[in-house]
Amino acid sequence: MRLPRRLEAALLTTYAVLALNACAVMDHSDTAAAALDKNASWTVLPIANRTETPQAGLRASAIAQSLLTSNGIQLTRYPDTGDEETLFDTAKPDANAKALAWARSQNVRYALTGTVTEWRYKVGVDGEPAVGLTFDVVDVASGKVVWSAAGSRTGWSRDALSGVAQKLEKSLLGALTK
Repeated sequence: MRLPRRLEAALLTTYAVLALNACAVMDHSDTAAAALDKNASWTVLPIANRTETPQAGLRASAIAQSLLTSNGIQLTRYPDTGDEETLFDTAKPDANAKALAWARSQNVRYALTGTVTEWRYKVGVDGEPAVGLTFDVVDVASGKVVWSAAGSRTGWSRDALSGVAQKLEKSLLGALTK
């Protein structure tokens, strides 16, 4: 027995939407982001790289800076010291404290920081790009996290890893720029 064409089309559309949604997982609070002052002084502090991919933290940081500035948030640029991330991010327990102290010295109100948890092409026939990120917005004066987000996204085999990362960051950070 064949299904009516309309029902068949509706089922195919539903399956396609479910399949596409399975490629991205995100968790963030839009209400907490709404309480943040978009006109305050912001900065993007180094993003930790917890992957095996060299300089993934620097790449994620560059995308975040671009997205925030293109959406009207004025950033105080964190100085490039050249040692934020070597080939692989080594454990630097005092790096966050130094970066936060720098932000305080610049009278920055909010600092975006985070962690790259995945940044690679998956092994296999198709080699899909996969990105995983967490972000925190820190109230610099108090040192408390006032907003956070986490997400992961995969792309198709023809997608660029940087494009998948940009889509994920745009989804995660979009709440901050509304």
